[in-house]
Amino acid sequence: QVQLVESGGGLVQVGGSLSLSCAASGRTFGGFAMAWFRQVPGRERECVAAIDYSGGNTHYTDSVKGRFTISRDNMKNTLYLQMNSLKPEDTAVYYCAAALVSLAVVSDRAMYEVWGQGIQVTVSS
Repeated sequence: QVQLVESGGGLVQVGGSLSLSCAASGRTFGGFAMAWFRQVPGRERECVAAIDYSGGNTHYTDSVKGRFTISRDNMKNTLYLQMNSLKPEDTAVYYCAAALVSLAVVSDRAMYEVWGQGIQVTVSS
């Protein structure tokens, strides 16, 4: 089984940047797709960005295109999310997730079986 641990969240001002990391263990990291999701109270968990097994293909939700970048380093077993030009509406708990049965990029939450514990990102105005 795969275990995921996020790090890098915190408090940042509007327009600032944060970088999230997700360290994976338990299985060959380069063998499945991954994604970052976020959730605010009372709303569905949404896929912010997703990446295929190799890092060659990515998907972003419209609200973060041009501001967020997802990447992975399969040698370091780590997934990243670089967040720039942050807005108050980016405030949420962010989760990394693994779709163990998929090599291709997927944004459907139902495809993701393994989740990290979540990390808070707060953008203050």
